[in-house]
Amino acid sequence: MEKKPHFVRREFLPREVPSVSLALLLAAVLLLNALLYLYLNKFYSSLGRVETDPGLCPFGHFKFGAVKNCSPWLSCEAINREVRKLKCVGEGAVKKVFLSEWKEKKVVLSQLTNSELKEDFLHGLKMLKALQSKHVVRLLGYCEQQFTILTEYHPLGSLRGLNETLHIPKYKGMNTWHRRLMLAIDYVSVIRYLHSSPLGTLVMCDSNDLDKVLSQYLLTSDFHVLVNDLDALPLVNRSAGRLVKCGHRELRGEFVAPEQRWPYGEDVPFEDDLMPPYDEKTDIWKIPDVFNFFLGHVEGSDIVRLHLFDIHAACKKKDPAERPSAQEVLDTYRKVLTLLIREAAMPGTREML
Repeated sequence: MEKKPHFVRREFLPREVPSVSLALLLAAVLLLNALLYLYLNKFYSSLGRVETDPGLCPFGHFKFGAVKNCSPWLSCEAINREVRKLKCVGEGAVKKVFLSEWKEKKVVLSQLTNSELKEDFLHGLKMLKALQSKHVVRLLGYCEQQFTILTEYHPLGSLRGLNETLHIPKYKGMNTWHRRLMLAIDYVSVIRYLHSSPLGTLVMCDSNDLDKVLSQYLLTSDFHVLVNDLDALPLVNRSAGRLVKCGHRELRGEFVAPEQRWPYGEDVPFEDDLMPPYDEKTDIWKIPDVFNFFLGHVEGSDIVRLHLFDIHAACKKKDPAERPSAQEVLDTYRKVLTLLIREAAMPGTREML
């Protein structure tokens, strides 16, 4: 009988402690969820989720760096007088690119190199002017008469150098599945923007292999993705029955979509007039391959790939109509990022509950 109170006390304490622990755990989960919500809200706001940036200037103007006021796009006279070439940093089929200087700021001057491709050059300029947003490199000025375009300079260059950049000591901390997935989200955000642009549904035609795709985009110093080259951006207009063809030559290889390949077999010589046109779903087919480049093989990348297996399989459907839209891919990427960040922030929570 004397041991009874001692026995009751033993039985009571273990019941009380778990209830207190559970309450503290639930409070911690709620706090982490609130912090996660605030973080992701800020992240999506900075990611280029909307087409227009409130910090952008009115049409025909620009600002960059710490400058607060907007300036008009530089004219032919201003470019000739105020811009100084420093060195050639690249050359493609259409234009040559120079690192240049304007008012002690580094800028990029692009000039036409092949007069036969002046229509492509002028089309790229037209797109650059019309599509100014947080997805597109900033236009600073142009001179149509001299076939010259002036844009903002990004020292990390094109996405082709991403892996090399991530091995520089300064940027090694960025070499995580989290940061790499954010870059992939940026890329798909650009595709989504082009497919629902102010001009209509635009197709990224300079994308016949992975290296070519990566060369069309820039990596900013704060690790975002901008589209830089808009020379080959035809318009799909379904209501008018207008589809597109990316060039007039035969396209080969698994990287391009099935509908972009010659459909009549090796025995029939390629003829551009017989090649059927297609729509923007060619861009969707290429997303998984570009994504694999972005993600690389860092720790945790296999888990990310597993979560995105279904959406990437859908992107590779042979029938373009069965592929998801860029918006659907983007939504899936964001959901997976949110899920994985939550799991990383609260490991083991489910088991503890």
